Amino acid sequence: MKTKARMSFWQIWNMSFGFLGIQFGFALQNANASRILQTFGAHVEELPWFWLVAPITGMLVQPIVGYYSDRTWNKFGRRRPYFLIGALLTSAALILMPNAPHLATFISPMLIGGGMLMIMDASINISMEPFRALVADKLPEEQHALGFSMQTLLIGIGAVVGSWLPYILGNWFGISKEAAHEGLVAPNVYFSFYIGAAVLLSAILWTVIRTKEYPPDFYEEENKTTVKKEKFSIPKPMIQLLLVQFFSWFALFTMWVFTTPAVAKTFYGTVDPNSAAFQEAGDWVGILFGVYNLVSAIIAMSLPLIARKIGRKKTHALALAIGGLSYLSFSIIPNPDLLILPMIGIGIAWGSILAMPYAMLASSIPPKQMGMFMGLFNMSITIPQIISGVFGGLILKNFLHNDPVNSILLAGVFMFLGAISSLFVSIKEVR
Repeated sequence: MKTKARMSFWQIWNMSFGFLGIQFGFALQNANASRILQTFGAHVEELPWFWLVAPITGMLVQPIVGYYSDRTWNKFGRRRPYFLIGALLTSAALILMPNAPHLATFISPMLIGGGMLMIMDASINISMEPFRALVADKLPEEQHALGFSMQTLLIGIGAVVGSWLPYILGNWFGISKEAAHEGLVAPNVYFSFYIGAAVLLSAILWTVIRTKEYPPDFYEEENKTTVKKEKFSIPKPMIQLLLVQFFSWFALFTMWVFTTPAVAKTFYGTVDPNSAAFQEAGDWVGILFGVYNLVSAIIAMSLPLIARKIGRKKTHALALAIGGLSYLSFSIIPNPDLLILPMIGIGIAWGSILAMPYAMLASSIPPKQMGMFMGLFNMSITIPQIISGVFGGLILKNFLHNDPVNSILLAGVFMFLGAISSLFVSIKEVR
């Protein structure tokens, strides 16, 4: 049987580098979509409905892309064609989204912005799923944790710069932080989106050029028996991880949607998205999101070492518990500067969420069906976000006194439940 060669640090780096660009664009979206949509006229309780487009498109796109990427073989390879298509479409959406008012003739900017958000998410998903599958394609089992942790490192680097960019452009380079008039996006924000488009495309091109894939016949012998036996069988760890993923991704989606209005209302005393104070809050949230992504990048390469000591599921449980405690601490933080402290804990949880579930899952999936199963596993990410999107605004309005900080506290409870669930996943630990 053919065996996969161990890869060097820099080979794994090159293979994963495109994720830096993907997360650069994704971070710009996460940190700025809520305030952009509120600038276009959305109310705070309506935000989850707009954010629904992300998980819905992911749920639809990733299994399809995974299925076809398993069966795509051409001169560009197996996964790389999808990297390129996704990069081109995402870059276009990044450029168009903040310019929605200039595109509006008969449709409101809010709906155009929501449409661009949908296109951006669908396009990111086209690139993202094959990157997950590529790690399992190329690396032997003992390097899976390292491969997914490398992706987490690069995700963290891209997300830090993407999250901080509007603040950097506005405060260090003097680009205006105020829109020309009400209903338009501030220049420091839309210039950040333009830069994000260029970075995303360049990073994915780096991976496409620097990484080669195994040819189709490499997998034939490896799969002669496994595909027949496991063709319709969902691995047990995948089923058990669904609950872990539900709790952790419900919490993350809640944070992404409600942090900006929560910080603006609690610390800046405003709910007006067109006010200067609200824009200051939005820029600060970008810094905070950059902090948790920076922490995830710093701890990424330590996760395989910790997992070898205490096991992957205990590592993940510990990280999620730290994240849950960090969300709950929002209730006692006295000023916005100290919000950096809970973001450190959230970064630890985020780093593990990006790596450990995939490391637990990869060895139980038939190699020839890696893309399809990774795409299906993405539903464990999208479904909790859809549920949060459908019910998050209703819960906020009817049970949480319309105070978005209470939604952040609810996210902390869910993160703790994810930590407990992680301990019950049945996997064979690789030490």
